[in-house]
Amino acid sequence: MTKLPPPFTVRLSQFLWVLSLLAGGVAVVYLFVIREDQVPLITEVVKGVAEGRSEETYTAAADILFWSVFAVAVTLLLIQIVLLVSFSNRKPNARWWQLATVVGQIGLFLLSSEFFATGEHGPVLRQVLFAQWSLALLALLFSSFRGALQWTARKYDVRRAGGGEGDF
Repeated sequence: MTKLPPPFTVRLSQFLWVLSLLAGGVAVVYLFVIREDQVPLITEVVKGVAEGRSEETYTAAADILFWSVFAVAVTLLLIQIVLLVSFSNRKPNARWWQLATVVGQIGLFLLSSEFFATGEHGPVLRQVLFAQWSLALLALLFSSFRGALQWTARKYDVRRAGGGEGDF
């Protein structure tokens, strides 16, 4: 008995998901490191929305906004790790959930571009977040090619050694 390897599109998809997860990890760490520099910039953005409040209110709103976006980024990253394992184990509907996380990443990118991608650290953060969701989108695209769909539909990859393709 031999085990058939996954098709190239599945391996490429898994590789792109891992690269996306690495980019997301870099983005989360970078976002945490630049927090002290970004909070005053976020405070200025919040002041532009509603003026006439105390400085502590603006700082608290900026902290809440920062930690909320940070929590969403970490949560999306953890969910994507689980979904990559689910995809690798051929769980049904894993691609739909992966699509939902990619849409969430695009929303996170747009939100962070508005509030966090300011100042000297903004362009780097924007590039890393763009790389994260674009790699995830490419991975999702490759996971929906014909060979990957057929691989997902098969439940077992074990066949007789030396047998033809149709022997199971």
